[in-house]
Amino acid sequence: MLNNTTSAGKFLQIERLGKAYALDRPVFADVSFSLDQGEFVCIIGHSGCGKTTILNVLAGLDQASAGHVFMDGRVVEGPSLDRGVVFQGHALMPWLTVRQNIAFAVRSKWPDKSTAAVNAHVEKFVDLVGLMHAIDKKPSALSGGMKQRVGIARAFAIEPKMLLLDEPFGALDALTRGTIQDELMGIVRDTRQTVFMITHDVDEAILLADRILLMSNGADTPEGYKPGGIAEVVVNPLPRWRTRAELHHIDGYYPLRNHIVDFLISRAKAH
Repeated sequence: MLNNTTSAGKFLQIERLGKAYALDRPVFADVSFSLDQGEFVCIIGHSGCGKTTILNVLAGLDQASAGHVFMDGRVVEGPSLDRGVVFQGHALMPWLTVRQNIAFAVRSKWPDKSTAAVNAHVEKFVDLVGLMHAIDKKPSALSGGMKQRVGIARAFAIEPKMLLLDEPFGALDALTRGTIQDELMGIVRDTRQTVFMITHDVDEAILLADRILLMSNGADTPEGYKPGGIAEVVVNPLPRWRTRAELHHIDGYYPLRNHIVDFLISRAKAH
């Protein structure tokens, strides 16, 4: 029987994770990686490689077929307010205002907080994402980018130990996406939040991540079926204080981008 604690030194430890819907053709297998506290890690790969499954396992929303996940020294078993999740869809409750949507999450984490304390807490995080002017509006009155800001504020407001982001900006236009990316990076720097993020956007990964995990798809090979997995871990060599506007002017950006694009074009299928 698995002990519910581990002596591993990393904040998040993933050990030989696998997922199979058909026993002889696992989507991925033997996925192992770790995150330090305060680290921002992105995972990139083509559709079907299992990125979202891995994130859902980390969130406690899905179970792996093999392997284990430990966070802060304890095995991950089911959802927890220690892990905040933001999906591509904002998942706001349409009958509640911005304030009420975030307050609902805050009260779930701290049921004994007074109304005044909850409001002060909510306003702090709404202000962080620049939405104080819309705090008493309902989601129907907000743009797509504003709704995603609310989702991010709600996730940060419960002060999770780790934030899990599943392509949270994928449906936004390029200008809005860039603005929120810069805002997210600023908040993460200020809070030293640990973040695991799925993205299909190479520039987004380079902008935000300390490390980028390149994931391969499962494939039939002459030696038989080979499951997907982590093909390479890329350490981002660029200065951490960077913005979307200046990214392509930084030395080392183009070699890094070309390396990741080359992987996606020619090496993302298992061989």
